[in-house]
Amino acid sequence: MANTIVNSKTYTGSELEKIFFRPILGGESAEELGIRILYNMPMPTVLPVVSTREDILLPVDSINHTWDVEHRTMDHREIQMERVKAENAYSASDYFSTIFETLSNKSDVNLTDLSGTDLETAETELFRKAIADSIRMNLWMGDTKNTKPTAYKSFDGILTKLYKAVGNYDCYYCDSNLTESLETKSITEILDTYINKSSPQLRGLFKEGQVAFFVSPKIYKLYQTYLDEQFGTAIYNDIQNGRKQLMFRGFPIVEVNLQPYIISASIPADFIVFTDRRNIVLAVNTADIPGAEIRMWYNPDEMQNRQRAVFAIGCEILDYNLVGAGMDNDEEPEE
Repeated sequence: MANTIVNSKTYTGSELEKIFFRPILGGESAEELGIRILYNMPMPTVLPVVSTREDILLPVDSINHTWDVEHRTMDHREIQMERVKAENAYSASDYFSTIFETLSNKSDVNLTDLSGTDLETAETELFRKAIADSIRMNLWMGDTKNTKPTAYKSFDGILTKLYKAVGNYDCYYCDSNLTESLETKSITEILDTYINKSSPQLRGLFKEGQVAFFVSPKIYKLYQTYLDEQFGTAIYNDIQNGRKQLMFRGFPIVEVNLQPYIISASIPADFIVFTDRRNIVLAVNTADIPGAEIRMWYNPDEMQNRQRAVFAIGCEILDYNLVGAGMDNDEEPEE
């Protein structure tokens, strides 16, 4: 059996959507990101901010100005989309071994005939996982101005946008003061600070059940250690069976694991972002982008199996007043 895979495959249009991006951006994969995801929305993608509504009640005999356009205008934010490509290249032997291992775990596959649907499925899954991981990393730590070769820089991520919003990490992070803060405060006191100093806009959304902590692994581990040090039957059961979801005062704690690549980023390695899940938006488009496709082929000159995806992607924070303590002024973040 040859130690190479030479079939080629190109996905465009509906195949691109159904086979590659829908599985990444829907179901359990989307839930793991814990934020709002939009796929193939009309471009440019413009969304209203997540906020409580204004008072629309009026005395029945009053002069009604409810229909005025100016009165009913809502705040919107446009999601800036970047045209990007994802590329992978494997030596023929490495690629063959990876695909062969994936297929060998299935009982109904004929390993003497690596062709057809089974092979295509295995190749697709390999590239799909790589794209999903890259999207997740860029979503949080992407920085277009980072010149380090190992940096994620296809588009600005959430942590970079928060930094640009105020020029520092106050209101959003325990970053540079994290070590100092933990010397005098417990992890629960620090988390409490985010709740107690939330802006009125964010507090107004607490009852809707969408507000959560997005934290680095260190913060997640510190809180888990705190829980392990408590006593009682519930804690015993947690230690025995594990915890599916950490909560603090009713708010979910979502671990955002960016290790080890965050070391090369220009943002702090440890962070806490307290906001409404719907306030963080990831948008992906493959319908309105010229040349959007997925290709997988074998290059005989270099003896490599190559993969390439072309699509548009972007993320946005709809309202900076719904993050942490909110911004101290109404200025828009710098571009």
